[in-house]
Amino acid sequence: MKFTISREKLQEGLQAVTAAVPAKTTLPVLANLLVETTDRGIRFSATDLDIAVSTEVSADVETPGAITIPAKKLGEIARELPPSPVKISASGEQRVTLECGRSKFKLLGLPRDEFPTFPSVRFNDSWRVKSGELQKLISHTAFAVSNEESRPILNGVLWELREERMRMVATNGHRLAKMELPVEASSAPPGDLIVPPKALEQIRRLFPAEEELEIARGDNHLGFRSPFTSVFTRLVEGPYPNYEQVIPKDNDRYALADKAALTSALKRMSVIASDQTHRIKMSFNSGMLKFSVTTPDLGEASDELPINYTGDQLDIGFNATYLLEILRFMPTEQVRLTFKAPERAATIEPEGWDDPAKYLCLVMPLRLMD
Repeated sequence: MKFTISREKLQEGLQAVTAAVPAKTTLPVLANLLVETTDRGIRFSATDLDIAVSTEVSADVETPGAITIPAKKLGEIARELPPSPVKISASGEQRVTLECGRSKFKLLGLPRDEFPTFPSVRFNDSWRVKSGELQKLISHTAFAVSNEESRPILNGVLWELREERMRMVATNGHRLAKMELPVEASSAPPGDLIVPPKALEQIRRLFPAEEELEIARGDNHLGFRSPFTSVFTRLVEGPYPNYEQVIPKDNDRYALADKAALTSALKRMSVIASDQTHRIKMSFNSGMLKFSVTTPDLGEASDELPINYTGDQLDIGFNATYLLEILRFMPTEQVRLTFKAPERAATIEPEGWDDPAKYLCLVMPLRLMD
């Protein structure tokens, strides 16, 4: 194998795929990138066996071939190279030579045969989705997934495909984010997919918003591709909990608040909140929201914020970190909060959003200490 590639194209290819290289692995070849020549240039591929990413970049190929090269070292070398064409050649099955200007490196690779094959996803039954729509759903929901391994089903994002809409939902049992977009007669087969957030992050990162993605499903894998880049992911198996049951339909107390002011007050209160529970008390009255925090071994804090509130007075406790995360993804300057009782779920929605998408977040309250 022998080819010449610009430093910029080399860095572009590496940047696209290195996020799929596992930080730790017992299989040495997974720490490597697969580098292959193609009709259009060079294809870089990486996998951690759960997700796999490949991308093609232009290069002048002299001799076709394929080899795997240590990802970390190749990335470090590429970052430090001078702005000159990079010549890469592989002799035999393991030795790789890289030359750029006066710099020369020799690396030990591993044979192409040792690299895992990508999942078998057949694109003849594929459907198409605008990347921008997918990115919108991902960025507003994936933050709410669970990191706990005790309930693996909550470690994925539920992607519901219906004839006239698609929806993503994520929850960790204490907070939930749900967004729905109308779609024109979808070509996607109706169904529910549970996708790992790491794969969704690659989709959000790699595909430009204006691009149309081709998506196909294998037995337990999902594939996304554009003309130059592909992402494959293993799906999370099992039934997703019935999240509709926990979304309150009868909340009759409402508050309208300025998102920036609410965020600032929560950040101030968080400084004194417990590192374990992040609990703060919020007292809603007509016209005023009072914050208070007491942490025995640290101290106490209070603050006030003018708001529009309708309903009986309410004292309720929340994990400030969850509220701040939700507010970060609210797309409007004003937010609407609804409540029923101190022990019932509260909802947060964008106020005055003239977007066809529907967006709702939910957060469970914390019990206030007497």
